[in-house]
Amino acid sequence: MQSIVEVMQSQLWFYLTTIGLISLCIGSFLNVVIYRLPLMMQREWQSECRLLLGDELTANKSKQANINEPFNLVKPNSTCPKCKTAIKPWQNIPIISWLILKGKCASCSNPISARYPAVELITALLSLIVAYSFGATEQALLYVFVTWILVALTFIDIDHMLLPDQLTLPLLWLALIASVMGYTITPTDAIIGAACGYLSLWSVFWLFKLLTGKEGMGYGDFKLLAVFGALLGWQSLLTIILLSSVVGAIIGIALLSIQGKDKATPIPFGPYLAIAGWITMLWGNQIQGAYFNLIGY
Repeated sequence: MQSIVEVMQSQLWFYLTTIGLISLCIGSFLNVVIYRLPLMMQREWQSECRLLLGDELTANKSKQANINEPFNLVKPNSTCPKCKTAIKPWQNIPIISWLILKGKCASCSNPISARYPAVELITALLSLIVAYSFGATEQALLYVFVTWILVALTFIDIDHMLLPDQLTLPLLWLALIASVMGYTITPTDAIIGAACGYLSLWSVFWLFKLLTGKEGMGYGDFKLLAVFGALLGWQSLLTIILLSSVVGAIIGIALLSIQGKDKATPIPFGPYLAIAGWITMLWGNQIQGAYFNLIGY
């Protein structure tokens, strides 16, 4: 009797369909993570401030009550932000429910952002590209999981200019463990890659701060590049940094021009690192090969 892995390896359509459907559901969950995780962190900071400041933060009782209510990735149940009506299971089917409801709440017709189905669709498409590129292997499943986390990190950084340790650090340890298990690169390359990834941007950060007195990026960016260093090796870091700089410059300038904002407006660097790292994860060798051919090396 064939195992599930053997079936997936022999039946490409079954493998890709399974990855696609699971990724759609994960994309729906990522919407919850993107919205709630920063709020959970904020509540934790507020709780720590209350412990430090004591009675100074007890004036507003209603806010205190709201802070003490359970709030995590599971509770409370999802509701419409306007009418507070609970979202039924059939109204939470990835993409399909949004289309059936025509992008509106079933109770009050309040518009539902198109970003929710967009995140679901992006998660599924990127996961399918990874699955198709690497086949039914342990490495493919690892990279699919990395893709899910990168989607969450990208949108959280866009919204809050924040790359939570709750996502980056477990991903770093996962990359290191994967190297030990033989799914990716050697453990030596992974450790050196993680250290070089972190220290390279850390050095740029402090050099920029010494020269300008300003902070050019956050520590979350260091940790994200460390993840890619642990996952792909120190050899890939230059490609990722160059790609992220080019992508960031093009998209950043375009967004500032379209939105009419000042050039001094802070722009999150995490999404560009995530995009560059994901591209390098799939096509890094081809990119490096094309570059060496171009310069005649």
